[in-house]
Amino acid sequence: MKSIASAPGKIILFGEHFVIYGVKAVLCSTDKRITATSQFVDEKIIRIRSSFGEWNMNIDSLNNLENVQQKFMKPFFYIAKKTLMENSIKQGIEIVIESEIPPGVGLGSSSAACVAVAASVNGLFHKLSKDEVVKLAIQAERTIFEQNSGADASVSTFGGLVSYDLKEGFQPIPSRNDLSFIISNSAQVHNTQDVVKQVRKFKEKNEDLFNKLCNEETDIVNNAITSLKENNLNKLGSLMLKNHELLRQIGVSTEKIDLLVHEARKTAHGAKITGAGGGGCIIALVDNSNTKDTLDNLRKISDCFITKIDYSGLQYA
Repeated sequence: MKSIASAPGKIILFGEHFVIYGVKAVLCSTDKRITATSQFVDEKIIRIRSSFGEWNMNIDSLNNLENVQQKFMKPFFYIAKKTLMENSIKQGIEIVIESEIPPGVGLGSSSAACVAVAASVNGLFHKLSKDEVVKLAIQAERTIFEQNSGADASVSTFGGLVSYDLKEGFQPIPSRNDLSFIISNSAQVHNTQDVVKQVRKFKEKNEDLFNKLCNEETDIVNNAITSLKENNLNKLGSLMLKNHELLRQIGVSTEKIDLLVHEARKTAHGAKITGAGGGGCIIALVDNSNTKDTLDNLRKISDCFITKIDYSGLQYA
């Protein structure tokens, strides 16, 4: 018996970093997915296979996940451990993870993987609801990053356009826009937690300026939500460029990122960092009239691909 589930990646349209300090963020899931396939095995091990390699852990060792040497694998072993314990099973499980999402560049690959694995492993026993899956996926992610907001896992599970803030949490945005984005990879490696710490230091040294930028970001996000509902691409693109300028001011852009945004804005409606910054990717908002020109321009200096909003979220095969 095999249990198969897939979950989409995500992009942040507005609000990255500022969301930590109470500003609303806007995210959407994308049509690039991660698929997890789980099945029982005869050995008493948890085996996880992906394009990056294979990892095995004896079931008896699951009680101490600190033994997991590859930190990024902890969430998956956590999901397996919790699921086996809740179902009183001591049989081994193999989990195969296949991805269409580049890892480590701010496109939600880790969250999508947690969502897909949580659904797939539990599907060996019974299918969880989306609410149950997202709860487990967030718990798993917090084995690495305790302050994880859960926004990425939420949008991956439920799909579509969403807003997120610390007070109200996850809220769907009532819109069915068929927006297209070009994702351009700077090929610069970044560490999200390090960039978050860097922004915190900036805030502590520049309290008044940071508060001003938070207010500006709030205005941008509110206008962006209205523009999304109206499908006003020109306004949305303009707001993306304004958001990028705020991210530059708090120091999370790079010369390569700024170059990509500069080149994209020549033909796209707008462009900005998506995710933590310090490297990673930008997104450029396009439509049928400017997709080819924007792609041709960006492909001269980076790897890039087109993505659209996914409205289905988590899917069981």
